[in-house]
Amino acid sequence: MKSVFKITDPLIIDDTLSTIEYGTLALCVDNTPYSVPLNYVHDGDIIYFHGAKKGKKMQILKENTSASFSVVQGYSVIQSYFSSTEQLACPATHFFKSIIIDGQIQMVESYDEKVKALSLLMKKLQKEGGYKPLDDKVYEKMINAVAVYKLNPKDINAKFKFGQNLSDERFDMVIEHLKNRATKVDNATIEMMINERNKNEIKNSSN
Repeated sequence: MKSVFKITDPLIIDDTLSTIEYGTLALCVDNTPYSVPLNYVHDGDIIYFHGAKKGKKMQILKENTSASFSVVQGYSVIQSYFSSTEQLACPATHFFKSIIIDGQIQMVESYDEKVKALSLLMKKLQKEGGYKPLDDKVYEKMINAVAVYKLNPKDINAKFKFGQNLSDERFDMVIEHLKNRATKVDNATIEMMINERNKNEIKNSSN
């Protein structure tokens, strides 16, 4: 990964994990990979998931608890001519935020921790409330019936790609094309490009 794209600030990583709704959990057993998209919630570095107690995912985890979890938030597709006049395909790209977390899966056995994890998930997905708290006894049977598991991270890699590596001329070209196209995503991309550019300039000036 190019260092210019790497994000290490835990507050930025935390905010990104809070914003993205789902990710992909990758598992492997007998040298055969398996990946599944899942809703998730995080508490600090810990990533929580929930699901059925039986199934392919659970069978794999009985044999191999190593896992990799990735989330991606896509921004604008950047056409090749957005940053080049040479009529080459190579400059075409896609701007995005991504986080990859590698670690070990652990089943949550504590009822109180299951309540905490599911409460965090509800708070994330239904911010307006409108439901009884999950520590209410009405949920006891359902919570006991559901599997809650967590990813304990060993390595976290975050990457934000927003043209930080481009020359000033090419950077300005991309901005101009995005302004002309002016979709909602393009406007958000322009904001991210400028923010990341400013951060790098401040970082470079302090070195």
